[in-house]
Amino acid sequence: MPAQILDNNSTVKSVLQIMNAEPSSSPNNHSQQHLMNDGTGRSSPITSKQKITVVVLCFVNLINYMDRYTIAGILKNIQIEFNIGDDKGGLLQTAFVISYMICAPVFGYLGDRYNRKLLMAFGVFLWSLTTFVGSYMNDYYLFLFFRSLVGVGEASYSTIAPTIISDMFVKDLRSKMLALFYFAIPVGSGLGYIIGSGTARILGTWHWGLRVTPLLGMLAVLMILVFMEEPERGQCEGFSHLTTTSWSEDIMLLTRNQSFMLSTAGFTCVAFVTGSLAWWGPNIMWQGLKMQKGYENVEPNSVALNFGIIAMAAGLIGVPLGSYLSQRLKVRYPKADPLICAGGLLISAPLLFLGLALADKCYYPVLVLIFIGQIALNLNWSIVADILLYVVSPNRRSTAEAFQILISHSFGDAGSPYLIGVLQ
Repeated sequence: MPAQILDNNSTVKSVLQIMNAEPSSSPNNHSQQHLMNDGTGRSSPITSKQKITVVVLCFVNLINYMDRYTIAGILKNIQIEFNIGDDKGGLLQTAFVISYMICAPVFGYLGDRYNRKLLMAFGVFLWSLTTFVGSYMNDYYLFLFFRSLVGVGEASYSTIAPTIISDMFVKDLRSKMLALFYFAIPVGSGLGYIIGSGTARILGTWHWGLRVTPLLGMLAVLMILVFMEEPERGQCEGFSHLTTTSWSEDIMLLTRNQSFMLSTAGFTCVAFVTGSLAWWGPNIMWQGLKMQKGYENVEPNSVALNFGIIAMAAGLIGVPLGSYLSQRLKVRYPKADPLICAGGLLISAPLLFLGLALADKCYYPVLVLIFIGQIALNLNWSIVADILLYVVSPNRRSTAEAFQILISHSFGDAGSPYLIGVLQ
């Protein structure tokens, strides 16, 4: 692993020690409060404050992705309301992703230098407020504008939250906590479909589907401010006073980090697939199902509900499975992480293709294909995040998260929902 780190500045020695999990003699390293090796292979217990912090971060990540995909569960209703086609329907997600990826570097810079609790609380408050206000808009372009503002708020949380975990835990325990954190992505996405379509069906209007997560978001703001811990950067690794460098130097060093750049390139392909699949998957399944005998009058909300259940179940299996394989295989094969990610993608590609291509021929086999394909796809989430954290120095991890968000969304899911909508 140390050979993969190319940050060539004054912190190289510290980072190399971090990668080797060497015990530090730093007086600022409170080994009784943080889980790290003590030189005998034993670990100090996790504090209650750390447990609460992880719970808060996972809860916010859950509602973050619920909010992001609630619209996908009610997309057909929105298209009918505003009388728009698939191109403008896809533009709703593209506008969100564009603002999300543009603002990510800003929050990455701030996250490496200022109070992360306050930055995250501000972001969650902003996306909750704009989602709620947007649900009252009766004009498509106003609705599109508020949807883009949601991306500004979400950029702050997604960029900073993983670095909090990286500053509290090391090695296998960090991998487990990241798996728990990213576990919320497919589960939250699935709940987004369920809440959006279910609320629209029960209350008779799609608008209320967008008013559930803002209420949970306001609760999350209070939880962040009151209960969450703000660890020092690099403290669990024994280097809590690393010197920050300029933003331009951070970017230069990151671009020279081969492991980081290659994992970012691979994750960009994953973002392209997941973005288009999450946005248009239920719609394609619904259009195909309508062509089958006996399903002519099937409701789009019903298909979106089933798709959400599949996505959530696939996340329940796929994310922890990826983390488990990583922890088991790295004992004998230190470079197993990228191979697990590549294997998952090679398995998922034909399964997802067949699942969508056969949507007009059968129903239940399609559900099985998409379910298994998403399990394989979900192997990536926690592993890619872990790769970033162990190949990047603690004092520029927020910037690295932001850079990865910018690249993966710019060439991934920023354009794929709109592109697929235009092609349809």
